[in-house]
Amino acid sequence: MSEAGLEAARQKMTDAGVSAPAIEVFSRFYEMLESGETGVIREDTIEPLLDPPMLTDVDITDLEARDAIGKTVIIKLNGGLGTSMGLDKAKTLLKVRDGQNFLDLIVRQVLAARERYDARLPLLLMNSFRTEDDTLSYLAKYPELRVEGLPLSFMQNQEPKLRADDLTPVEWPDDPTLEWCPPGHGDLYPALEGSGVLDQLLEQGFRYACVSNGDNLGAAPNATIAGWFAKSGAPYAAELCRRTVNDKKGGHLAIRKADGQLILRDTAQTAPEEMDFFTDEHRHPFFHTNNLWFDLVALRKALTERNSVLGLPLIRNEKTVDPADSGSTEVVQIESAMGAAIEVFEGATAICVGRDRFLPVKTTNELLLLRSDVYSLTGEGKLVATTENSPEISLDPKFYKLVDEFSRRIPSAPSLRKANSLKVKGDWTFEPGVVVFGDVELTDEDTPATIPAGTHLGD
Repeated sequence: MSEAGLEAARQKMTDAGVSAPAIEVFSRFYEMLESGETGVIREDTIEPLLDPPMLTDVDITDLEARDAIGKTVIIKLNGGLGTSMGLDKAKTLLKVRDGQNFLDLIVRQVLAARERYDARLPLLLMNSFRTEDDTLSYLAKYPELRVEGLPLSFMQNQEPKLRADDLTPVEWPDDPTLEWCPPGHGDLYPALEGSGVLDQLLEQGFRYACVSNGDNLGAAPNATIAGWFAKSGAPYAAELCRRTVNDKKGGHLAIRKADGQLILRDTAQTAPEEMDFFTDEHRHPFFHTNNLWFDLVALRKALTERNSVLGLPLIRNEKTVDPADSGSTEVVQIESAMGAAIEVFEGATAICVGRDRFLPVKTTNELLLLRSDVYSLTGEGKLVATTENSPEISLDPKFYKLVDEFSRRIPSAPSLRKANSLKVKGDWTFEPGVVVFGDVELTDEDTPATIPAGTHLGD
């Protein structure tokens, strides 16, 4: 059945116009899945990474920095809709600060870096079929963003969801779009190759790529890191941050005992009985920011040598074909992490950066922080912390999980600069001018309640 299942999946992808490199990558993962591969990385097979290079110790000249940023392309992952926050368009269209969305601020960051370093610095977005049209339509307001000879985007691939019982492509006539899923961010590499964009970049003289999530406004163009990466001669580098007690979910790098190679381990690759090791911020003191750098020449060489299949580790994701219907057919989604490519490149390295390089918005908790006075917005589109430590935010998901509900209850962010934590249980509406001091916890009042304008909470 598995051979027939793979052939059916390959044919379905071919009929849908999926690129040849993506089909080959999927086929390799399918064979691993069929053979029982789980992708789990056992704790006794790795050593913690304890002493990576620090960005604060980097010493490069201005000339080295300018030369490197002049050969760099900025790539943003922009395939998500932010459905967990109630959005139905590209998540980067969500307004973050002062009426501007992620795309506005990303564009400002790129254009400012171009002017500062007199660099071409292209911006490339890896879109999905759900985000491509909305994104490009919005970016039409920035005609100066285009770099001659290069597109603004390339498309993430799609692959069939597989029935969990026999690994054949699932059929769902009620909504055929649900028969497909994205292959995870590891699809970056076959998507770059299959779209032709990788070769376009090389032809245009670009050498380095800086990749990050579209919802991470901290990952602005950085000439110092570009200069460090170029000077290192490494084919690949990951940006890390020091973990705190609040950083238990993010993946981390480790050293594989078998060959001393740096590898990435995500939550889905950790055995349930070993999660204590995974979440221990003392045992594994650095987390992977999903900001990464790679040498375009090295990537092209590796793809050519490996027949377009880099050989990333498998991530097996079990779901239902309709995520909103737990009773629908159980499926397996084959995924991979783009950061796992670190184990493909001999000589790959990492660098520990400041927390200012990691400002993702995954929930309305983070959105509230970015909208508050904990951050100030610079003319270059960067969000700069105004406090030494960010307060802990916990908003009741029953009332604040969806952006529309959150914005209705908190139309104007309270002042949080003097807060240690804000925990909200129940249905509370914040009027403008509220100031939070120290540790504040609002409990469920059973009925909707309002914090009046100008209130000083915890003072």
